[in-house]
Amino acid sequence: MKKKLVYKVALSGILCAQALALNFIEGLIPAMPWLPPGAKPGFSNIITMFAAESLGLGQALIITLVKGVFAFITRGATAGLMSLSGGILSALAMYFLLKYGKNLFGLMGISVISALCHNAGQLFASVLVTGSTKTFYYAPFLAVFGIITGVLTGLIFKAVLPALSKQKNYLSKS
Repeated sequence: MKKKLVYKVALSGILCAQALALNFIEGLIPAMPWLPPGAKPGFSNIITMFAAESLGLGQALIITLVKGVFAFITRGATAGLMSLSGGILSALAMYFLLKYGKNLFGLMGISVISALCHNAGQLFASVLVTGSTKTFYYAPFLAVFGIITGVLTGLIFKAVLPALSKQKNYLSKS
């Protein structure tokens, strides 16, 4: 029992570090005029999706919390709130779809739905921050961007899944 806990903590720490590194790198991408303001590809969600699939909901939420705190520290309270609200909704969707809808949606579909859930969580947080529902006018643009980034992160997830699994298997044998 103790060895399993140590394994889970070690793998979670490595995944948190990978998610933060991807989040940091993503922050270096300059704003593009044709993209919605503040839009990012969500590469760190690849790690969250792997955690949801291999370690469960609790670990995926821990990674989401760590990413939210990182956003709060590095970019401020609003960024932290947006990261947490979108991340929690996305992680919940990932976990339940991986557990109950993987055959129906596939990894690509789950990635797209998770990206859309992330955007929805951020829109609801923006209403809390601004006190206005006018931010919902932003929804169609975020939906298009969410579909595109969901497909992109789904493709990357499929490509890096063998490496992530190898890392997980290496730790479980140690």
